[in-house]
Amino acid sequence: MDNYNIKPTEGEMEILQVLWQKGNATVREVHEALNKKDSGYTTTLKLMQILHEKGMVDRDTTQKTHVYKALVSQDKTEKQLVNKMIDNVFNGSAARLVMQALGNHSASAEEIDEIKKYLDSLK
Repeated sequence: MDNYNIKPTEGEMEILQVLWQKGNATVREVHEALNKKDSGYTTTLKLMQILHEKGMVDRDTTQKTHVYKALVSQDKTEKQLVNKMIDNVFNGSAARLVMQALGNHSASAEEIDEIKKYLDSLK
């Protein structure tokens, strides 16, 4: 799917994360992977149906149990959401986003090294 004006909700993003990890999955498999005590199976089913209606997931209905897979790529979805966040929350400043993220979460030494290497590659 090349329509990257997608706007998944938080719940839909959780489902997409499971599908990206598993590849293909039934509603039950996704629901069990989410392991949400406050959410029922029917809520997961409804969100997956909405994702299908939005064109973000495909559904194989040839079997009794429907199998879903993501149609949107994780990389492109993450990039779109980060760009939207940079524009809407950080007034277009990627640097402010990075500083806020690193200031609020402790990064491991390995993560900091990886970030430094990435920044060096941009020069």
